[in-house]
Amino acid sequence: MPLDSQKTVCFVTLGCKVNQTESEAMAQLFREANYEVVNASEEADVVVVNTCTVTNTGDSKSRQVIRRMIKAHPESVVVVMGCYAQTAPGEVLGIDGVDLVLGTQDRMKVFEWIDRVQAEKAPQNAVRDIWDAETFEELPQLREEHRTRAMLKIQEGCNQFCTYCIIPYARGPLRSRLPENALAEAQRLVEEGYPEIVLTGIHTGFYGQDLGQGWNLARLVRELDKIDGLRRLRLSSIEPMEFTDDLIESIVSSAKLCPHLHIPLQSGSDEVLKRMNRPYDLREYRDLLERLRQRIPNLAVTTDIIVGFPGETEADHASTIEFAKACKFAGIHVFPYSKRKGTPAAEYPDQVLKKLKEQRVKELIKVARDSQNRFSSQFVGSSVEVLIEKVDAKGWALGHTPHYIQVQIPCREDGRQWSAGEFITIILSEHNLRLS
Repeated sequence: MPLDSQKTVCFVTLGCKVNQTESEAMAQLFREANYEVVNASEEADVVVVNTCTVTNTGDSKSRQVIRRMIKAHPESVVVVMGCYAQTAPGEVLGIDGVDLVLGTQDRMKVFEWIDRVQAEKAPQNAVRDIWDAETFEELPQLREEHRTRAMLKIQEGCNQFCTYCIIPYARGPLRSRLPENALAEAQRLVEEGYPEIVLTGIHTGFYGQDLGQGWNLARLVRELDKIDGLRRLRLSSIEPMEFTDDLIESIVSSAKLCPHLHIPLQSGSDEVLKRMNRPYDLREYRDLLERLRQRIPNLAVTTDIIVGFPGETEADHASTIEFAKACKFAGIHVFPYSKRKGTPAAEYPDQVLKKLKEQRVKELIKVARDSQNRFSSQFVGSSVEVLIEKVDAKGWALGHTPHYIQVQIPCREDGRQWSAGEFITIILSEHNLRLS
C-alpha cells in the first residue's frame, strides 16, 4: 500500500491498567495491518474508544467520551470496546454515530467487523455472551518508543462476585494465558529492551487455576526469574486469599521480584467486609501482612479502600482508620463508594450520604498521605536503585525504586541528559522524594 494511502487510527482509553494494556495491544494490531496510530486530536479513519464500567460514573463518562469523539470525527468508523461495551452493548449501539460495539473479547476480529460495517453501511454489534468465553484471548505484544516498564497480561476474568463490583459480568470467568505464550512474550519484551515487567490481570493471583498440569502464579514467577536480562519483575494486585505458601516462597526466593505488593483491603470493618462478600476478615488480613513482613524486610504494601459502603457506620469508619494506620501501608488508594447498577450493593438500604462520604474520604486520604510519607522517609540516607521512566522539560529524571517509591533526580552535573530505561543508584534524600 502506498504511504499516502495508509489508513489511520486513534485510541481513547478509560479505566484501569488492564484497559491501558489492551489498548496498547490493539494499537499494535492496527500497526500490523498497516495503520498509522495518531493522536485523538488528529483526523483518523478509525476511532477506538476503550470504555470502563466499574461505576455508574464510568458508564456516564464513557458515553460522554464516545459522543465527543463522534462529534470530532464525523467521517470515521467509531469502534467502542471494553467493559461498558460488554455489559451494555445495546445502549452503546443506540448512540448515534457508533459503528461497531466490540466488548472484551473477539478483538482479533476487529478488521472483519470493520469490513462488515463498511459493506453493509450499518452499525454492528459484535458482543457475545461473556460466559461463553473459555480461553484467554491472545493480543499482539505492545511496542513503545520509551521502553521502561511493560505490562504483561497473564489472566482474564473473575469468579468472586463482590457485591459492589460489575467486573465478573464485564470480563467473564477465570481464564489463564498459556504459560508458554506468557513466557515467550516476556522473553521478547526483554530482548526489545524492557528491563521491568509487571504481571497483570483481573484476578492475577488465581493464574493457572483453569490450566492444570501444576501451573499457578508461583510457578510462573519461578520461570520468569530465569529470563536473562530481566532486571525487575512486579506483581499487580493480588487478593489476600490468593497468597498460598507456594506463592509466598516464590516471592521470597525470587532474585528479580520487587519488594512491593498491592493487596486490596477494601474496608477495615469485618461487618462491611461481610456485606461486600470479601472472603477474609481483618485477622486473616493482618496475619498475612505479618507473615509477609517476617519473610521480606521493609516490604512495601499498598492497598485499596472503599469509603462509604452502604451501611458503613461511624464505628466502621473509625475501625477502618485505625486498621489502616496499624497496617503501615506504603500507599492507599482511597475510593468513595459509587453505586453500580446491576450489583447487589446498589440496592442495599442505608446508602451513605454524599457529604458524609466526602468527609470520610478526606480523613482517610490524610492517613494515606501520612502513611506513604512515613514509609518513604525511612529510606532517606540509604542507597537505592532507580529505574528512570521519563525526563521532564527541565532535565530532571523521574522514576521508581524497587519498593515503588517515586523519586525525582536533578539534572546531571556534567550536563548530559538522563535516559529513560537507565538504572542509576543514588543516596536517597528528602529532595528526591515526591512527598505528598
